[in-house]
Amino acid sequence: MTRYAVGDIQGCDEELQTLLERLKFSADRDQVWFVGDLVNRGPDSLLALRRVRSLGDNAVVVLGNHDLHLLAVAHGARRPRPSDTLEEVLAAPDRDALLEWLITRPLAHAQGADLMVHAGLVPQWTVAGTLALAREVGEALRHDPRALFEHMYGNEPDRWDVRLAGVQRLRFAINVLTRLRVCTADGRVDLAIKGEPPSPPSPLRPWFAHAERASREARVIFGHWSALGLVREHGVIGLDTGCVWGGALSAVDLDSERAVISVPCTGYQPIGAD
Repeated sequence: MTRYAVGDIQGCDEELQTLLERLKFSADRDQVWFVGDLVNRGPDSLLALRRVRSLGDNAVVVLGNHDLHLLAVAHGARRPRPSDTLEEVLAAPDRDALLEWLITRPLAHAQGADLMVHAGLVPQWTVAGTLALAREVGEALRHDPRALFEHMYGNEPDRWDVRLAGVQRLRFAINVLTRLRVCTADGRVDLAIKGEPPSPPSPLRPWFAHAERASREARVIFGHWSALGLVREHGVIGLDTGCVWGGALSAVDLDSERAVISVPCTGYQPIGAD
């Protein structure tokens, strides 16, 4: 079995189909890890969602911020944004089956020495702690998704504290796992920064660049940061190469980590769109 990891699709189904063909993906022997953001911004969110779901157990998926946003809109807890391209999913005859499948995807997945999340981890989180927090969010999603989505949006609290509880704990976990790019060594996050990380003397650094982060025993696979493009340093693999912005959809063989395979994409959103 070959394990491939694929970056943020964001509704770019044509590129996903081409990439799977170039990988010579075989459902009887291979597995594909998807770093989240299957939908939104691109032109074919419905087709992309159907394609990934059709892979069954051969697809390992973690939820990204755009996937959660789709679910929040579907549950009536959030209005669509002008830049959303989710109408076809919400109007599809198989909408309920697709959304029921999506909401059961985790926010973190671990296998062997690998950990996959959509965005990142604060330095204080171990692999085991990350998985436990992801399970807490998953339990809340299954128990009362509408209640969770109504309290999910917002940037506070902005610092990790083991004493966080209730909605604040869940919101912080979701923000870190699906939105984080930079943070301080003591676990303060800045969710407004989307481009290049700030230069010294700012204490904010890419989450994976903190030398003492507690998750460094794992190889972390992530997406979400198209401004950085491909990242293969500090024991991580970052795979958001900006497909929906006119970049590429990229994949890597997790077992050999040989050359990255990329499929060029047509730009669907203006640079800097929120």
